[in-house]
Parts: sequence; C-alpha cells; structure tokens
Amino acid sequence: MNANLAAILYLVSGVLFILALRGLSSPTTSQAGNRNGMIGMAIAVGTTLATLWSQDALDVLTLGLIGGGVVIGGTVGAVIARRVAMTAMPQLVAAFHSLVGMAACLVAVAAIHTPAAYGILGPDGAVQLKSLIELSLGLAIGAITFTGSVIAFAKLNGNMSGAPIL
Repeated sequence: MNANLAAILYLVSGVLFILALRGLSSPTTSQAGNRNGMIGMAIAVGTTLATLWSQDALDVLTLGLIGGGVVIGGTVGAVIARRVAMTAMPQLVAAFHSLVGMAACLVAVAAIHTPAAYGILGPDGAVQLKSLIELSLGLAIGAITFTGSVIAFAKLNGNMSGAPIL
C-alpha cells in the first residue's frame, strides 16, 4: 500500500475516533459515536494489514498479534460496557479515554525504542526530526490525556473531591 494512502486512511481513522469520543458524550448521539469508533477501528486495522501485506511482512505471528489484540480488546470492552449502569457511563468514557492516552504514549515509546520498525530513520541512520517532533507531541498529548482522564474518572466516581487539584 502506498505510504500516502496509508497516512490518509490513518488520519480518517483518527478523525473517526475523535468523533466517536464526541458522540459518546450524549445519550442521543451515543449510537453514532459507537458506529464511528467501530468504523475507525476497522479502517485502522485494515490499513495496518494492507500495509503489512504490501511489504510482504504479514506473517502468522503478526497476524495473530493483531487479531489477538482486536479480539481481547473487543471482548474486554464489550464485557465492561454491558456491566456498567447508564448512570456510570461518564466514568466509563473517562476510563476508556485514559486508555487512548496511554496507547499514544506506548506507541511513541515503542517508536523511539525501535525506530526502524516504524520507518522513521533518515538516510544517516538517525530518527528524522519531523518524526521526533511528532513523537514528542504524541507523547505529551497522550500523557496529558491519560492523566486528565484518570482524574476525571476519579472525580466522577467519587474517589476524589470535585475541588481543583492545584
């Protein structure tokens, strides 16, 4: 798969994830939010598989890891979502949102740890400056998202007072 097409598809997927989070903020738009999240995930996983296929890098182990992640994540998410009362939905959204932030942090750390696997090495063998900027932003935004969402969950769940922290 062409790298530009993959980048566009990942961007579309990211926008759909943002729309999913926005949609989950209201009961009237929650079905559309869920639909956007599912479509975004399908595009992201499909793009990853197509990219790996085009690079002849789609082996049984990789396919198993991707499939296992989707199945385990989907199962855990479905079980949690079915057990949570509607009145606790804001806490659930905050908890899931914190996982998104943590995932962004983990991807950034993994890319710095193994830059060749992410194709971000320049001709000189060093990580490209634009990739360092992207990873730094991703790590910072992910960390802020994770921390803020954990605090939001704790406040909504009654584990912390609603008073400002600072």
